[in-house]
Amino acid sequence: MNPSLTSDVLLAQEKEHRFASFDFEAAWQIGHAIRERAASQNAPVAIEVYAFGQPLFFAALPGSVADNIEWMSRKRNTVLRFGHSSMLVGVDNQQNNGAGMDCQGFIDQFKFTDHGGSFPLLHTSGAVMGAVSVSGLPSEDDHALVLWGIAWYLNHKK
Repeated sequence: MNPSLTSDVLLAQEKEHRFASFDFEAAWQIGHAIRERAASQNAPVAIEVYAFGQPLFFAALPGSVADNIEWMSRKRNTVLRFGHSSMLVGVDNQQNNGAGMDCQGFIDQFKFTDHGGSFPLLHTSGAVMGAVSVSGLPSEDDHALVLWGIAWYLNHKK
């Protein structure tokens, strides 16, 4: 894992990337921006923007597979349960437990994972409204692509 992706760095990302408001149009713009960037890089990913208890955006690019949808679901469930990016949960698990979530008997491995690639949609108050997820690249690259999409939207919305 990239040593520069520490808990402090990941927490700072979450603090910096928050929404005063979020709606269906925002979900589409974020998802579409990620899709366009991934397509320009021929990235074999699936993309989901999930909020208000439902998927608001979904796309699967050439080279992605059905397993990517399962991975996104597991990553999203982790974000919604723990309130932090799936990457941060993974880093914290390694630091605090010495092992990933897959070694923890109290976590349902079919529903959760601590691999990077899902980032919370956080209101400025800190409330979790949903998650943006990507699957198909290495964990850190999935995380970076999601974070890029959220940052792109927040910077262009101003």
